[in-house]
Amino acid sequence: MTSVIGTISGTSADGIDLAELETDGRTVVRFGPSATLPYSYETRAAVLSAIETGPSDRSSWPEVSRLVTRDHAAAIRQFVDAHDLEPELAVFHGQTVWHDPKAGETVQLGRSQDLADTLGIDVVGDLRLADMLEGGEGAPLVPVYHQALANELPQPLCFLNIGGVSNLTYIDGSSVLAFDIGPGNALLDDWVRSHQAGDFDPSGQISAKGSTDADWVSAALANPFFARPGPKSLDRNSFSNTKLNPGTALEDGAATLVEFTAAAIAQSETFCPAPPVAWLVCGGGRHNETLMKVLAEKMQGSVVPVEQHGFDGDALEAQAMAFLGARLLAGLPTSYPETTGAQRPVVGGRLFTARR
Repeated sequence: MTSVIGTISGTSADGIDLAELETDGRTVVRFGPSATLPYSYETRAAVLSAIETGPSDRSSWPEVSRLVTRDHAAAIRQFVDAHDLEPELAVFHGQTVWHDPKAGETVQLGRSQDLADTLGIDVVGDLRLADMLEGGEGAPLVPVYHQALANELPQPLCFLNIGGVSNLTYIDGSSVLAFDIGPGNALLDDWVRSHQAGDFDPSGQISAKGSTDADWVSAALANPFFARPGPKSLDRNSFSNTKLNPGTALEDGAATLVEFTAAAIAQSETFCPAPPVAWLVCGGGRHNETLMKVLAEKMQGSVVPVEQHGFDGDALEAQAMAFLGARLLAGLPTSYPETTGAQRPVVGGRLFTARR
């Protein structure tokens, strides 16, 4: 068994999630501590600018990589010291600024070798590249960890992650299916931010006060992406051109975007081999009470935050990164044709040995 620290920062760039596991990449022996530590103002601004610009201007990417690596090194050191840890390995997902599977490109900025040298411990990075070289979408990568967590749970079930985009992992025994569904929090966050009403809809308070534009939702769901079965994946900004009608009020727009997110998730259930008996929701979207209520009304199975089954929804993705690192050390696949569309099971990631 190996003590591994996993790290990941989402496209909101609101912080670095860290979690420690003791695992062999097959099972988890111990769930260690977890935390979210903020990026510096400088780094967050640079990351958000790079995401907004996309690949049209890559000139800032080397500097963003340096800043992301610097902040991860500081966060890992702080985390290790706070919890008196002695990790044997760190997993560095890096900061996604662009994801275009059709073009065979995914970009996670960060310098894994520099991080290993700075920390003095080995680092696993480049988690998505091997999958894409095998024709995969490079995402989602968490399903193999979901499967490890689901062993003792009633099945079939779905883990539903609602981050910037939403994605699911369907599990029924040895059968696993995964794909990105559609928008998660991204459109709603951007809508709230565009009205100078904050960075997100806290607990769904804004969307709860609005009325839904059902015609707009129906038109948005006509996007061909929703009719495609998985595997499939999205960039955070894939639906950024899906604009609400001019003059839409803040609350009505928020309610409409919540309905759009929930309706896309409900529609995805048709691609599951059997109706899930439960939807275990992780990611920031589970804190949106309005979204959770709408989902519960639309889904056949129960819709509950993962905490109801004893998991930590805020730590789960960082834990998954740690799990993937342990699987690389063990030579075990991290993605499959059924989860990313790769031609064969792929052992993803690259080991960067610390030069002490």
